[in-house]
Amino acid sequence: MKIKIEYTILITIIVAVSLYLILRNPDRTHYQLPKIPEITETDISKIEILRPDTTIVLSKKDDDWEISPHGYLADSYKVKNMLDTIEELSLTALVSESKNYNRYDLGDDKKISVRAWTGETLKREFEVGKAATSRRHTFVKLANDDRVYHARGDFRAKLDQTVEDLRDKTVLSFDQNEIEEIHITKGEQVVAFARKEVPENVGTSQGPDAKTPPTEKAETIWQTADGKEGDETQLKRLLTALSSLQCEKFIDGQKKEDFTNPICSIQLKGAKGYTLSFFAKTKNDAKNYPAVSSENDYPFFLPEWQADTLMKNLKRC
Repeated sequence: MKIKIEYTILITIIVAVSLYLILRNPDRTHYQLPKIPEITETDISKIEILRPDTTIVLSKKDDDWEISPHGYLADSYKVKNMLDTIEELSLTALVSESKNYNRYDLGDDKKISVRAWTGETLKREFEVGKAATSRRHTFVKLANDDRVYHARGDFRAKLDQTVEDLRDKTVLSFDQNEIEEIHITKGEQVVAFARKEVPENVGTSQGPDAKTPPTEKAETIWQTADGKEGDETQLKRLLTALSSLQCEKFIDGQKKEDFTNPICSIQLKGAKGYTLSFFAKTKNDAKNYPAVSSENDYPFFLPEWQADTLMKNLKRC
């Protein structure tokens, strides 16, 4: 009888311990993630990016975004990445309640604070730290919440931008098919090409007695005023390079009017006129050329290789 009782007690203990271990599952979540109110990118009219050394404000103007207070046009692709990050912010796990923010790059010296507004209403506010080791999550902290969370995705780089990074660096843009004249000026030399459509006879496969006359197909050529034909391949390459031209960076502290006596200028005429001018390097060992464009209000630098390629193509035209 005694043995029976001992077995019963032992079985009871085993069952109790088993239930404890099962119910004590250390992976079980004993908290609820905060719910983040929904927001869509079309609702957002202003973004503030606060970094330890600077604050950037992006404001929506019609369909474009501007960098305030300068009024610089912002790169639409980079702004779209920011908007997507703000809209899709999704918490996946609680990481820490210890308030030890430095280990997550959420301390005051490294964190990036993000605020998104709709009109005058602040709609979303959070702080961004570094990416998790897996690169599948980023450490974040919500406004008025001391805890650190995992947010889905590695997105810090999309928000860690300077004003120069965010500026739209397109300095010349046009439809190549609209260009009718190309004027090139280098020093005292000026050469101009006009676009012309020249009929090209296209014969038929019928015999000499066929009643169907040959058809005419238009061929595009570029000619100077004296009838000299330009190199169509080089001129096409030139237009292609210029039709969506981006600069390396803008020149701070100077205006377009500060640049005179270009070493080379290109004028294009179509539905409207376009001008691009290069100037001598500021230093002999500089790796870029100052330049100005009729399509941008600010002087800028073009990389040496890019400017040299354009000017080399001009010689071959």
